[in-house]
Amino acid sequence: METPITHLNPTQETADFKQMPHNIEAEQGLLGALLINNDALDQVADFLKADYFYEPVHQRIFEAIYKLVGNGNLASPVTLKTYLEMDEGLEALGGVGYLARLASNATTIANAKQYGQTIYDLAIRRQLIVVGQEMVGDAFEGDIDQDPNAQIDKAEQALYSIAEKGAHATGFMGFDQSLTGAIEMAEKAYQREGSLSGISTGFRGLDDMLGGLQESDLIILAGRPAMGKTALATNIAFTIAHNYLRAKQSGNVEHKPDGSTEVKDGGVVGFFSLEMAAEQLATRMLAEQAGVSSSNIRKGDIHEDEYGRLVNAARELQDAPLFIDHTGAIPIATLAARARRLKRQKGLGLIVVDYLQLVRAGNQRDGRVQEVSEITQGLKALAKELNVPVLALAQLSRQVEARDDKRPQLSDLRESGSIEQDADIVMFVYREPYYLMREKPNEGTEEFILWEERMAAVDGTAEVIIGKNRHGPVGTAKMAFEDRFTRFSDLVEEDHLPERFD
Repeated sequence: METPITHLNPTQETADFKQMPHNIEAEQGLLGALLINNDALDQVADFLKADYFYEPVHQRIFEAIYKLVGNGNLASPVTLKTYLEMDEGLEALGGVGYLARLASNATTIANAKQYGQTIYDLAIRRQLIVVGQEMVGDAFEGDIDQDPNAQIDKAEQALYSIAEKGAHATGFMGFDQSLTGAIEMAEKAYQREGSLSGISTGFRGLDDMLGGLQESDLIILAGRPAMGKTALATNIAFTIAHNYLRAKQSGNVEHKPDGSTEVKDGGVVGFFSLEMAAEQLATRMLAEQAGVSSSNIRKGDIHEDEYGRLVNAARELQDAPLFIDHTGAIPIATLAARARRLKRQKGLGLIVVDYLQLVRAGNQRDGRVQEVSEITQGLKALAKELNVPVLALAQLSRQVEARDDKRPQLSDLRESGSIEQDADIVMFVYREPYYLMREKPNEGTEEFILWEERMAAVDGTAEVIIGKNRHGPVGTAKMAFEDRFTRFSDLVEEDHLPERFD
């Protein structure tokens, strides 16, 4: 008859508290299985970490096994002896003989994954208990100046941190599953208005090149100041929110087997406006939709018919599922937590960040390049986690101004290495009339006549240059731009005009 392993006596909590949830037998069973067959590590390596074990000695044993196997060596009671014979905790349990008993009492490796799952589940429960205790402690001991909302954000970040750390790696996916996902995407494109696989931007030229904004993509929209980055972003955001509202009201929804519904067009938009206040952004959107100058709205210099258009536009805007967060210098972790909250409460189809360089990194870094790298990686991870496109605006360096051709390039991105690497799509806004206006020669000269001809050819136009596109071609989408209203629209060119009948 086998000698049973002596039950460990982990550090006991005080009598006033319940003991933290744990299962020593599951830990012993898994470690024994690993020691008799190192291949069992493949069953748990994707999701199990050393600190998920409750007993500290077991943490150190698992870590030693993991490192030995990872380096291509055998992990057995004999090989572990070299690394753990001086371990005081192991000595208290009987020294190296404890490792031998673990192996001898392991009956099979068939239950290794189940043991690992049990250890993982209990570790998550312990982490949740700690978060709950910290929440209670913070609520009791909070300073009078401390904002309770900050405590809510802290608790929410802690909970999602647990969720992220605990997310099981999917590992390899069978090609049949991949094909199913590809067919579903094609089916959505076939059924959706405009035959797009992604969410329509509302601009024909952009949609033709991008196929709409794709789920889980990080899309960078960059440009120099005054090029219209925010205007284009707000145009896209409003179009997507408005299309969602219109589809929902018209009943263009899909009823799923679990009882939930999915709106077929558009999406709920979360807009992080780090530069402009929510009221300023709303004023700009109102001006764009009503066709009234935003500067005239601020000054109150509007006519009766313009006021009527403003009222009608406000009625149309007020029900659109567009949510603005205008927290300045928001940390990337807080931004992610609020985006998750919005998706949980309202749903989410698009995240807009205006603009990337104003987001704060979570940790102090050696340089700005490392900070921006953490931010872009965080935004890309958020796009994949929530399965929504993230449209992040970015500033360009001044080197654009020094060139004769001021059309932006990928190298013009500030801290371009990390931004270009992490982004799925990089777009630039370029308006030639803006630069031509600054080169206006003296009237009456031959240069002035040539300048007028050039201005006439490009006046009221803009270009959105696709500098990187993981899913398709790069190129330029020409658009119309109304400076007074900071409004973009499709450019009607001669070859796109309807056929005339004389």
